[in-house]
Amino acid sequence: MAEQVSDAAPAKQVQQLERVVIRFAGDSGDGMQLTGDRFTSETAQLGNDISTLPNFPAEIRAPAGTLPGVSSFQVHFADYDILTPGDSPNVLVAMNPAALKANVADLPPGADIIVNTDEFTKRNLIKVGYAVSPLEDGSLARFRVHPVALTSMTVGALADLDVSKKDAERAKNMFALGLVSWMYSRPHESTLRFLERKFAKRPELVAANIAAFKAGWNFGETTETFTVRYEVKPAKMAAGTYRNITGNAALALGLVAAGVRAQLPVFLGAYPITPASDILHELSKHKRLGVTTMQAEDEIAAVAAAVGAAYGGALAVTTTSGPGVALKGESISLAIALELPLVIVDVQRAGPSTGMPTKTEQADLNMALYGRHGEAPLAVIAPKSPSDCFHAAIEAARIALTYRTPVILLSDNYVANGSEPWLLPEVGDLPDLRVEFATEPNGEDGRFLPYLRDPETMARPWAVPGTPGLEHRIGGLEKADRTGDISYDPANHDFMVRTRAARIDGIPVPDVEVDDPDGDASVLVLGWGSTYGPIGAACRRLRQRNLPIAQAHLRHIAPLPANLGEVLRRYDRVVIPEMNLGQLAHVIRAKYLVDALPYNQVRGLPFTATELANMLEDVVKNG
Repeated sequence: MAEQVSDAAPAKQVQQLERVVIRFAGDSGDGMQLTGDRFTSETAQLGNDISTLPNFPAEIRAPAGTLPGVSSFQVHFADYDILTPGDSPNVLVAMNPAALKANVADLPPGADIIVNTDEFTKRNLIKVGYAVSPLEDGSLARFRVHPVALTSMTVGALADLDVSKKDAERAKNMFALGLVSWMYSRPHESTLRFLERKFAKRPELVAANIAAFKAGWNFGETTETFTVRYEVKPAKMAAGTYRNITGNAALALGLVAAGVRAQLPVFLGAYPITPASDILHELSKHKRLGVTTMQAEDEIAAVAAAVGAAYGGALAVTTTSGPGVALKGESISLAIALELPLVIVDVQRAGPSTGMPTKTEQADLNMALYGRHGEAPLAVIAPKSPSDCFHAAIEAARIALTYRTPVILLSDNYVANGSEPWLLPEVGDLPDLRVEFATEPNGEDGRFLPYLRDPETMARPWAVPGTPGLEHRIGGLEKADRTGDISYDPANHDFMVRTRAARIDGIPVPDVEVDDPDGDASVLVLGWGSTYGPIGAACRRLRQRNLPIAQAHLRHIAPLPANLGEVLRRYDRVVIPEMNLGQLAHVIRAKYLVDALPYNQVRGLPFTATELANMLEDVVKNG
């Protein structure tokens, strides 16, 4: 039975669904991220719209069977366009008591729980505070519980294979994947090919994992435990080629594309840090496209190398998370003084200090806007979704190269590790980012004036070191206007400070667009970054209840869109949900004198559409 997957038409009832949210949960060593990723890939092949939420502990290996060690992966898929990974799972796969206890509170009544009964030993129950097994005390009566001996059934299915008991037990996640893939009519060929590639150097593990997957599939096909199989039709999406992509991967590919469109080498100076490290990993694969990656000894060396690469004529990038941005501050200020293009990617996480490294937050906005010594303005942009990270990276590069300025790109853990379908763009449709380097002196007396500015962009010339006749001073001391000589003149310093600020303020960015279908809303919800999905889903719910609501979302935060003030004044109330304590709300209040209503949380988790919809309904009805 475990040697093949049955493709015959199932005798069991097949039920059509519009959407499903599944959460795989277990120990951090149970392979839940791999299981969720494979299920997501299978789902992408069917053409469903997808949104995912990986959630894992910061510890490399927390104590087995404990609540701090629980790792989960949530995937939301549907036959229509969706905006979030879902508020609550319809299905929970719990590999042990800790996984059940950590996640059961999120389940709605009637949800399905597939529970690995082999792990519900007295010892494991005591570890998480269960005096009596929840499978026996009636506490799960409001759910549909499916007890499955995942571990022992997997070991039994692999009994004839040349693998150790430990390796056989580790394959239980593939048994679970096979079962859930059968339940939701997912294709399985790509998973079998993936396993062949992943364990290519260990043929016995290839055989074991494939056998476990097939055993899970066939268990669903033959058992009386599961009487219904489900189908979710493909979503209607714009024509084109799609791939499922995470935010970090999309951002890395956006930087590669920017280098190609700028016809410049890409240099990344980075120090590994959660959750930004995957950008370094992805960029290191693209040497043939002119990408050079340097894993530095620390954050300071990483950004200093990137500043040097920018001076040398490369598209320079440095990636990090919040604590790393703090360390990079001095070199970022140097790049501002030198007026060099530099992209700083901050994949935000919960702080302060080390905080919660694997949890999400939007609390670095103040640091991005103001977190440097002196008057040191730069541009700040934020992607709204995993696939939008690609386009945000290109936009960050465009601004940096055109206006000779550092740009901070504020991603966060939610969009960085989440995934969704990405429509592959045509290369020719991407913006032309080519720049003209200075090649000859630009002064009337034959001198090179490194701070003689372009009248349109206010950007100074970019001169590659070694170009004959273009020698000029470099360093952090204040520069004289035009000549770039060291200057302590008070009037010159005032002029240069104001000029650097005016250059950033003058960057033209697209107007903010407002989603107000009927044009009669009195409440505007303003968001930035990864709150786009939850806000959009919440607004949909209100409109379905015939409650008018308007939504606007900011990608450019410095400078802000020119029409933002006019948009804000159209509405009686402006609500700003953020995963911080009101940082954008403070900016909006100060700049536009609008009595914006902040709505904040700092739980390390994204907003749910339900909580935002309930809050906004109260604002719409009661002001």
